Amino acid sequence: MIGFYNYSVFMTYIGLIASVVGISFVISGAFTPAFICLLISGFCDMFDGRIARIKKNRSDLEKSFGIQIDSLCDVICFGVFPAIIGFCLGGTYPLRIISSCMIVLCAVIRLGYFNVMEIKRQSESEGKRDFYTGLPVTSVALVLPLAYIAKDRLDDYFPLFFQCLLILISLLFLMKIKVHKPGIIGAVIMSVLGIIIGLDFLFRS
Repeated sequence: MIGFYNYSVFMTYIGLIASVVGISFVISGAFTPAFICLLISGFCDMFDGRIARIKKNRSDLEKSFGIQIDSLCDVICFGVFPAIIGFCLGGTYPLRIISSCMIVLCAVIRLGYFNVMEIKRQSESEGKRDFYTGLPVTSVALVLPLAYIAKDRLDDYFPLFFQCLLILISLLFLMKIKVHKPGIIGAVIMSVLGIIIGLDFLFRS
């Protein structure tokens, strides 16, 4: 089978599968389990790079494949998946189309830029990157489930709020701002927050 198969990419694939399952939930109208799937995808993306760096003696081809496959999966997980959620939540049709198109388009642009700059960085240095340029696409895995918690309070205004949030996030993807990459402590804190949100969804349902 075409590809480079080792434990460093398996978590990326698990995150992708979680998002595809989540999309099926959204289409079925089951939003709570869909957001849980989004949290799982975010968790997998947060740690797949760290797992990849554990593997010693990766070839340049394996590293390049890892970058490409990670970004391709991220387009589905954190671009297409949120777009489908936003569209299926309802609201005015033009805004649903605009927010859905923007989150996918801006995610693709940002990930393409990241790939170019990451390949350049790896060719010049062996060290880890300290910051990202623009808001990382993975951020939607925490921001959107947190926003969904406010659904009952906003009631009929929630679709409008959610789609405006998608547009704002889309713009932040492309802003030339430095976002510090979280260390292991930051990753653990965000993971714990994600687990708490997921448990909240489970108990509510």
